[in-house]
Amino acid sequence: MSLLADLLSTLIDRRMPTLGRLRTDGRSVETLCHDLIGNLGEVTGYAIARQILDAFEAMDDAGKHAFFTFLNDKMDIDTEALSAATVAYAADGSESNFRRLMTAAEAPRQELARRLNQVPGATARIVAMRSDLLRFIKKDPALRKLDADLRHLLSSWFNRGFLVLRPISWSTPADVLEKIIAYEAVHAIDSWEDLRRRLQPSDRRCFGFFHPAMPDEPLIFVEVALTKGIPGSIQSVLSEGRDVLRETQANTAVFYSISNCQDGLAGISFGNSLIKQVASDLSTALPELTTFVTLSPIPGLMKWMEEKDVEARKDDPESFRALATHYLLEAKREGGLPRDPVARFHLNNGASVHEVHTGADLSANGLAQSGGAMVNYLYDLARITENHEAFAISKKITASSALRTLAKKAIVPAP
Repeated sequence: MSLLADLLSTLIDRRMPTLGRLRTDGRSVETLCHDLIGNLGEVTGYAIARQILDAFEAMDDAGKHAFFTFLNDKMDIDTEALSAATVAYAADGSESNFRRLMTAAEAPRQELARRLNQVPGATARIVAMRSDLLRFIKKDPALRKLDADLRHLLSSWFNRGFLVLRPISWSTPADVLEKIIAYEAVHAIDSWEDLRRRLQPSDRRCFGFFHPAMPDEPLIFVEVALTKGIPGSIQSVLSEGRDVLRETQANTAVFYSISNCQDGLAGISFGNSLIKQVASDLSTALPELTTFVTLSPIPGLMKWMEEKDVEARKDDPESFRALATHYLLEAKREGGLPRDPVARFHLNNGASVHEVHTGADLSANGLAQSGGAMVNYLYDLARITENHEAFAISKKITASSALRTLAKKAIVPAP
């Protein structure tokens, strides 16, 4: 993929050999944006798009915020044109009136983003641009209109049909492995030796989604441990002194870390497709695998307990396990969905709550977020669709009867 991308970029650069030497002619970035949308010439459009991207990346935060405000306010939908097009289409549903309506219904900034994307390497630059935008939205929510358009386009550009699933191993190029270390968001990778222990042994796997426009940038990756039985702690999974299994000895695939890599693609879900694809591929390659589970954090547990004014008794781990189970099954946010974000992700993905463990993550982060508790979400390949539909339609959480009984034993103050 990397070679193909390099070849394509080289061909484009050879076709337009003088563009790299073009300089801005003093026009403002705002003028360049209007000119790019109005320009139909491929060579000139390419040059303008490149100038806009270069200019944006050279801006300080004040300049970037002003640029986003311009796109948000000045390149918005023309409501008068949209109203006129709607009336015309209602009176005459011809193709020409339909095209007029579709054009009027789209903010010009969407077409601007498409034309910016004609520059080689622009996809990654637009993803980085949205990362900046998301920073500013925290203090300027009005920019959400612009983000809605960028998210719409990126969702299309990064839909599952364009993504490539690639195994990541100890023989993967070092520049990609460096990014795996940097992007790991669940269980920090402390060194190259730590990374080797997660990738090289016969009972370890790692897979990532990549996009042809960003061939050396993982979008999301999942780390997998092949085990005998379902593990109850991350310490046992990542132990330096553990016994390595032959892959044919394992009966369980454990998804113990899923990390999104690109801030600019926040809100564009890849994880659901990734887990299902990896589980399907592993079941085909290793028919001995009969169980597919996660070993997941419970990131909101301690905060919820603080709000409920509940303390975990160190001398009674079973009562803490009951509290953690109650939180996963009963604690809801507005709208009736589970409060825990990791639970929402896996349950919407078709998994069920299988088991809860105490003392499962003794890292500083694990203790701070969940008091050391972790949960197994079970991916039963035969019931994923059924579980997903029950959760999506009725907000039903699929869990074992034993866990439901345990959750009822939790002592939680009434609201």
